[in-house]
Amino acid sequence: MKRIWKAYFQASLILRVTIALVLGVVVGLVGGETVAAWLAPLGDLLLRLLTFLIVPIVLFTLMVGVNQSREGSAGRIGGKVLGYYLASSALAIMVGLTVATLFSPGSGMTLDEDASFSVPDNPGVVDTLLNIVPNNIIGAFSELNMLGIIFTALVFGIALLKMRQSARQHAMGERLYEVIESLNEVTLKVMSGVLHYVPIGVFAIVAETVSRQGLETLLSLGDMVVVLYIALAAHLLIYCGIMSLFGVKLRTFFREARTPMLTAFATQSSSGTLPITVNAARRLGISKSIYGFSLPLGATLNMDGAAIRIAISAVFAANVIGAPLDFISMVQIVLIGTLVSIGTAGVPGAGIIMIATVFAQVGLPIETVALLTAIDALVGMGCTALNVTGDLVGTSVIARSEGESLSEEPADEATVAAAKG
Repeated sequence: MKRIWKAYFQASLILRVTIALVLGVVVGLVGGETVAAWLAPLGDLLLRLLTFLIVPIVLFTLMVGVNQSREGSAGRIGGKVLGYYLASSALAIMVGLTVATLFSPGSGMTLDEDASFSVPDNPGVVDTLLNIVPNNIIGAFSELNMLGIIFTALVFGIALLKMRQSARQHAMGERLYEVIESLNEVTLKVMSGVLHYVPIGVFAIVAETVSRQGLETLLSLGDMVVVLYIALAAHLLIYCGIMSLFGVKLRTFFREARTPMLTAFATQSSSGTLPITVNAARRLGISKSIYGFSLPLGATLNMDGAAIRIAISAVFAANVIGAPLDFISMVQIVLIGTLVSIGTAGVPGAGIIMIATVFAQVGLPIETVALLTAIDALVGMGCTALNVTGDLVGTSVIARSEGESLSEEPADEATVAAAKG
């Protein structure tokens, strides 16, 4: 047994996660819901551990990143991040519409008149923007209000930077910065321990998901699932083209990106995967001043996979009712879907909310959402994986635009700190 555990810890994380995914599928299909129920607590534990790390990672990493950034670079980087995420979301919707139009998912199906679905309230863009400023810091942390946590970290990080630049408060600011930096290092140590548990949790989550969904659900709406994954693959190729354009070596990128991609695929949580995504950016040698801002914000706002899901779901619904989308409707979906993907950020069931909101705006039947919920987990896995990939692609591209080079070999924290200052 001791030899087995030693081999487990010595194996690469990506190998362990890949084996866990395969075993999870097999156990889910063979063992059924009974075995999945036994394993469910192991999956819940992984989600709890990852959620447990979100607040300290975002808070300390972003505060340290702000204090490591070059003079005047914070605003420029922030503008690049927001611009990239908006453009990427719009492009994802256009890719989804193009692929769905080519393959026409839903053609020949009919709408069940008894189907119904309760649509959660959409908070809208204005309320989401107001929620950026929390009225209670402790509440923002306890509720995992990601935008509120980012706002808090930025405000206090900038204030700390001003203290360090002040002649009167310089010594006090330096002492406080050393404490924050030490807390960030402790968080990374805890994260390295949690990473060892990730394959076990992934195995349990995949087994439960497969046993709950089964092959029947996949086959009944198989064309919708297949078309969606084709669109996700097409957008991934676009990512590769963008990275090549900016000089990001694909082999280097996917060496580190594959672990958060697989973890996001299993957990269906962009925010929950954030600690692993941050670790990937760190190992790529990207500076904290970039990934400390872009990754937490991306986990909240950048939903390329969900945007593709909106587009394909819209074409699917239109085909089910026998009224294919015209060009004007497609333009509306691109514009509304891009805004809605921001307006529903951080809300539970965001994917369903986005779909229902767009359907209401372009006159598609809400009843078709009930059909789509049957494959929610199957499509959510791929969409979340692309969401996380998009965050890391944007971070890498912006790092290259700032003159940074990605590490050819995995960089430890000491190497990154020495290189990035």
